[in-house]
Amino acid sequence: MSKLFRVARPQFLICGLFLFIFGACWAILLGASFSLPRMLLGYLVLIPAHLSVSYSNDYFDVDVDRHGRPTFFSGGSGILVDHPELRAPARRVAIALILSSLAFGILFQIVYSIPIWFLGLVVLGNLLGWFYSASPLRLAYRGLGELAMIISIGLLVPGLGYLVTSGHIDQAGLLFSVPLMLYGLAFILTVENPDMEADRLGGKRTWVARKGRSFGFSVTGAAVLLATLFFFCLPWLTSRTYPLDFRFLGILSLLPLGAGCIGWLKRPLEKSPATRAVYGMMTTLAAFCILADGYMVLLAFI
Repeated sequence: MSKLFRVARPQFLICGLFLFIFGACWAILLGASFSLPRMLLGYLVLIPAHLSVSYSNDYFDVDVDRHGRPTFFSGGSGILVDHPELRAPARRVAIALILSSLAFGILFQIVYSIPIWFLGLVVLGNLLGWFYSASPLRLAYRGLGELAMIISIGLLVPGLGYLVTSGHIDQAGLLFSVPLMLYGLAFILTVENPDMEADRLGGKRTWVARKGRSFGFSVTGAAVLLATLFFFCLPWLTSRTYPLDFRFLGILSLLPLGAGCIGWLKRPLEKSPATRAVYGMMTTLAAFCILADGYMVLLAFI
């Protein structure tokens, strides 16, 4: 059981939680009422879907993972490579988690009378996670895995936080979708970087596997730069007055921008130095999420 639990890679839940909180706090700042039971039930829709991705990816990527060694942020857990007898249980856990996410989604829709299309978003998120590696779509093996992650990280997760808190999605709710989607692109390219050799041997057509590490670092740097520029330009891109200072989010975005620029300038080609750069990028992306949430919580509740 302990080995099966390690397949979950709970470290990835942190960013998902803080992206969900980001969307929820943004809804509260725009006038939605705070309800802890509502937010908790909404998060119960997300967390099993998020966890299922770790189990399904480990199950379907086991042949690829044999060619590499896992890091804290990439390469799977390595558990199913060393313990193939756990593959079938891992698949069953992934399916059970997806069903749990759907069940909580139905419960949330019934309890809070949220529009029925909310369930469509729940289904979409679960399908993107499952078919990231699963047949017949195998998005990561067809060069579409990055698009799936951009949509999930930049739109679905913070959008779910906003939706379960406010009960609807509007233009204001999507205001931060562009920078968050850019961070989603930076995230997935960063995760792919240490796995380049293994992905190539396993036939996984990620952008980094096809274009190389230099390309990955360059696009990551460009993505975080555009995200920072977007935060600083937001006051001039909208005529509406919002209850927070976009420039402060821009200042916080200098953290991932700094790590992205270092990777962009150095663009290490060997796995070991590339992995060190990956740790810097992932740490600063997590720091941005945590600090941005802290800022929004202060504005919303103090």
